[in-house]
Amino acid sequence: MIIRQPAVAGTFYPESPSALDHVVKELLNDADPRDFSPKALIVPHAGFIYSGSIAASAYRLLSSMRKSIRRVVLLGPCHRVPLQGMALPACEAFATPLGNVPLDAEAMAELKQFSQIQTIDQAHAYEHSLEVQCPFLQACLDNFKLIPIVVGDTSPLAVAEVIEYLWGEDETLIIISSDLSHYHNYEEACYRDNQTVKAIEQLSCNLTGGQACGCYPLNGMLKVAQRRGMDVITLDVRNSGDTAGDKSRVVGYGAFVIQ
Repeated sequence: MIIRQPAVAGTFYPESPSALDHVVKELLNDADPRDFSPKALIVPHAGFIYSGSIAASAYRLLSSMRKSIRRVVLLGPCHRVPLQGMALPACEAFATPLGNVPLDAEAMAELKQFSQIQTIDQAHAYEHSLEVQCPFLQACLDNFKLIPIVVGDTSPLAVAEVIEYLWGEDETLIIISSDLSHYHNYEEACYRDNQTVKAIEQLSCNLTGGQACGCYPLNGMLKVAQRRGMDVITLDVRNSGDTAGDKSRVVGYGAFVIQ
């Protein structure tokens, strides 16, 4: 079996299985329980000390869906290599210190019918935006398969086409991995992120990289939400100045549920 090994264990989150399990469970326990039934989540992807509590506010919603979700479609941006279109990995599982997450090889093979989809291992090898979601999913769900997709420069319609194809029923959860603004001072970041949150809530499909680094997968998801008459509910919006960083140069984080 070909397994993608963790690239950011020990930096973005603990490398020790017991320490990671403790951190994730603590973050989830500290999150407020809320009565939502998400079809899709938007979550941040920084180091857990920075954005873990924001991400946990979304993952906490999965507690009642632990047994029913069997497949997770995970889309995030490409930070490491230039990418046009959307990339699948060539592996059969993603490893974290908590164990292996099996991939849905059958669904991934079907996706190759789409011209915007390629198999590019290099796009996944060091990409943290998808990897950091896996420990949360392992803690929140019982048995599931993952479809990890790195999204480069791609139109909202092309991303939406893939999401629609994978939509499924209650067994399928869609996750969009994205941070918000990057490297402004605290006041500027708060203003910018507030405007971006309004745009996300209004299902705008024209977000830019300056608003959200995961703008390409996010715009595609919001296009689907538009078509299906869905709502976006904001769960938590903070930045690294609120969590574990100084306020002179911050990164914004948001968690949202789409239902």
